[in-house]
Amino acid sequence: MAVSLSPVFFPNISRPAVIATTGKTSIPIFVSNSTIDRRRPTKLLADAARQSLVVCSATSGSTGIEYSGSVDENSANLLNTVKVFDLDGNGIPISDIWKDRKAVVAFARHFGCVFCRKRADYLASKKEIMDSSGVELVLIGPGSVEQAKTFSQQTKFKGEVYADPSHSSYEALKFVSGVLATFTPKAGLKIIELYMEGYRQDWKLSFEKDTVSRGGWQQGGIIVAGPGKTNISYIHRDKEAGDDPNIEDILKACCS
Repeated sequence: MAVSLSPVFFPNISRPAVIATTGKTSIPIFVSNSTIDRRRPTKLLADAARQSLVVCSATSGSTGIEYSGSVDENSANLLNTVKVFDLDGNGIPISDIWKDRKAVVAFARHFGCVFCRKRADYLASKKEIMDSSGVELVLIGPGSVEQAKTFSQQTKFKGEVYADPSHSSYEALKFVSGVLATFTPKAGLKIIELYMEGYRQDWKLSFEKDTVSRGGWQQGGIIVAGPGKTNISYIHRDKEAGDDPNIEDILKACCS
């Protein structure tokens, strides 16, 4: 299916949008920022384009760097100091999640992110294989326990869900953060695919203070860790929004 991108301007948005056209269908993809007047959404915005949106940049299309393998000793030590919270609000060191077991741990961009809802399903589809190998499936998001609860209820995610209000685990694992890693043509096309599949961004969660204060630029990743607090055998750092690794690589790392 051919897809074309063209810049246009819309009222109440401070910078160009991008219109993606697939055949007879046009879907607007905007830059998400505080200048959008959310009190006056058009039907077009409401039905097709309320997502964290995309602008082409000079570095778009860069292959970036994908890492797999162990984290360095400093990062492993930092993880011992990071605390995450379960859905009951109980805080634990993040490395306790995998100290006595092996786990696939997915890190969401934020709890409202459309890409992260797809990632949750993508991983959960292989949970039976993980279960048979004694591997736990976990998702962590930067945000509050209440946001984590909402995400869990909406997605019915089959694994464990934790909140990292301080974003400390993302910093310890050196996950990418930035505008240019968020607004890429590839991410824009994937948003279109996800909307066609029926996935939707949760805009209430996306505009929570915690997410807005950091601009929504945080990228996530996936690790395979444990047993043992410092035993991290696989790490994938997302190069850009929606950068899922091959599921077979994850299964090879956790279940072979």
